[in-house]
Amino acid sequence: MKPTDTHIPDYFHKVVDCQWACPAHTPVPEYIRQIAAGQFGEAYMINWRSNVFPGILGRVCDRPCEPACRRGRVDEEPVAICRLKRVAADFKEDIHDRLPKPPRQRNGKRIACVGGGPASLTVARDLAVLGYEVTVFDNGKTNGGMMRSQIPKFRLPDTVIDEECGYIEALGVNMVQDRWVGSLRELLAEGWDAVFVGTGAPRGRDADLPGRKEADAHIHVGIDWLSSVAFGHIERIGKRVIVLGGGNTAMDCCRSARRLGGEEVRVVVRSGFDEMKASPWEKEDALHEGIPIHNYLVQKEFLHDNGRLTGMRFEKVRAEYDEAGRRKLVPTGEPDLTMECDEVLIAIGQENAFPWIERDVGLEFDRWGLPVLDPVTLQSSLPTVFFGGDAAFGPKNIITAVAQGHEAAISIDRLCRGRPLLSRPPPTVNLVSQKMGIHEWCYDNQISEEARKKMPVKALEDALKNIKIEYELGFDPRLACAETERCLNCDVQTVFTPKLCIECDACVDICPTECITFTADGEEADLRGRLKSPARNTDQALYVADGLKTKRIMVKDENVCLHCGMCAERCPTGAWDMQKFLLNTAQAGAEAPRT
Repeated sequence: MKPTDTHIPDYFHKVVDCQWACPAHTPVPEYIRQIAAGQFGEAYMINWRSNVFPGILGRVCDRPCEPACRRGRVDEEPVAICRLKRVAADFKEDIHDRLPKPPRQRNGKRIACVGGGPASLTVARDLAVLGYEVTVFDNGKTNGGMMRSQIPKFRLPDTVIDEECGYIEALGVNMVQDRWVGSLRELLAEGWDAVFVGTGAPRGRDADLPGRKEADAHIHVGIDWLSSVAFGHIERIGKRVIVLGGGNTAMDCCRSARRLGGEEVRVVVRSGFDEMKASPWEKEDALHEGIPIHNYLVQKEFLHDNGRLTGMRFEKVRAEYDEAGRRKLVPTGEPDLTMECDEVLIAIGQENAFPWIERDVGLEFDRWGLPVLDPVTLQSSLPTVFFGGDAAFGPKNIITAVAQGHEAAISIDRLCRGRPLLSRPPPTVNLVSQKMGIHEWCYDNQISEEARKKMPVKALEDALKNIKIEYELGFDPRLACAETERCLNCDVQTVFTPKLCIECDACVDICPTECITFTADGEEADLRGRLKSPARNTDQALYVADGLKTKRIMVKDENVCLHCGMCAERCPTGAWDMQKFLLNTAQAGAEAPRT
C-alpha cells in the first residue's frame, strides 16, 4: 500500500470522527477538554467560531457527531457531545471582550441576506467583521427565523436565541424585521454587491384527502401551527389530537399539543418506528410524555359531522422490500382503523417556496423547484445570488445551515474581491507533541468507564402545565465533568516515525484493541484481512508506514484505535508519539488578518 501522508489535513481530520461528521467541523474534543478544565468561556468560543450558535445547538442540534463518536464503538452510547455544548453556553463567563468588534471602517460592499435564520445570520457574522455592510431582511418581528418560530419554547427558550442573535447584531449587522421581500428583481435593482437567500423551507405539506376542506377549521399544517403557538396566537387545542408524520416537526407538534390541553394526543406514521425520521431522543421524549406512536397506518379520510371534525380513517399496511432494498408499503387487507379526534396537525414534510423570485430574472430551478447551485460555492445561475440552508438543497437542520452559511460567506467575499470562487482557502492545522515525561502526557488518557450521564429534566406534571417552561435542565458542572471523562481524545493522534522503530513489537503486545500490525506489504483488500485483528470498516483508513529495516510495513487500523497512548508509553525508542491535532476550517477572509 502507499504510505499514509499525514500532512494531508483530511487524514487526521477524518480520524477525529465527531469533528469530521459535524457539517461545521467543530473541534469537539478540544472544547470538551476545556469544559473538563472548567474553562467554559473558552469552550464556548471554540464552538462560537465554528457553529455560531452554541447555546441553541446545545439544545436542539440533530447531533450528527454522536453516531460517529468512537466511544459508541466500545460502549453502548457515545459521549453526550450536544449536551456538553450546552454546558459551555450555560456556565460561560461574560465573553463580550472575546468577541470581534465591528470594524471602524467599511469596505464599501453591500450584502443583502433574505431570511433571518441560521444560514443568513452565519453569513452576516462572517462578513460583518470584514467590513461588509450586511442587511438581513426577515418577515418576523424578531430575528432567529425558524429557530424562533418552529422550535417550541420548552426546547429552546427565547432568551437563548436573543443572546446569540444579539452577538451577531452587535457586529454592526443591520437587522430589518417585519419586512417581506416580494421581488428578487426589485431587490437586485437596489444595487447590492451580492444577495444571499436563506429563507428555509417555509411551506408545510398538506394532506389532500376526502373531508379536508369540510373540516378545515380543525386541521392545521404543522409548521404554521407551531409558528402560531410560538408567537402566542394559539394558546389551546382540543382534547383529542392526531398528529400525522414521523419527523422532528411531528414530535414538536405532539409535545406542544400536550402542553396546550391535549389529553389524548396520538402520532400516526406510515413507516415503522425505527424508520421514522425523528431523532431517537425526540421519540423517547414523546413516549415519556404519554404520547403513543402508531406505525404502519396510511391516512385515508378526515371524518366530520357538518364541518366538525370527528376522526380519521387509516389503512393498515406492512413494509415489503425488493432485491435492491427499496421499500414498498402494501395493504395488509385488515379492516380500516378509525381514530376519533377533535383536531389534526399535519407534519408530513416541508417544501421550498420561492414565490418572490420571478422566473424570468435568469435564476434557474431544477425539476423539484430548487435553485440550480454550484455545490461547492453555493452560487446560483445569477452570479451575485447565493443560497444556503434549507433554501439551497431542501430541509436539513441548523448545523447544516450554519456550515453552508460559512461556505457562502467565503464565496461572497471572494466574489467581491475578484478572486476565483472555486479556489477555496485551506483550513488551519496544528499538530503538537503531548510529551511531558516518559509516562506523562499533556492530556488525560485515563478514560472513565462509566455510562453516559442522563439529562436531568423537569417533573412531567410541572413540564406539561406550561409550554414555555424548559423541559431539559442541562448538566450541572459535576455531571458535565463526569461526562467529559468519557471522551477518548480522538484528536490526540498516534504518530509513527519508522526510522526510530527497532521492530520489538512492544506496541503490538500492549495494544488493547490489537490495532497495530507489522507485516509484509500488499494490496489493501488483502492487507485488511491479514492484520492481527482484521480491519472490516473500509470507511476508516489504515495508517501505513514503510521505511522499516526489515522491509515490512507498520499498519494501524484507525477504526478501532482508542488513542490511549499505551503504544507510545511502551515504545523504548520513541517511535510512537501522541500529538494533538487541531483543525479549524477556513472562513471568509481567511487570507487576510482580522481586526
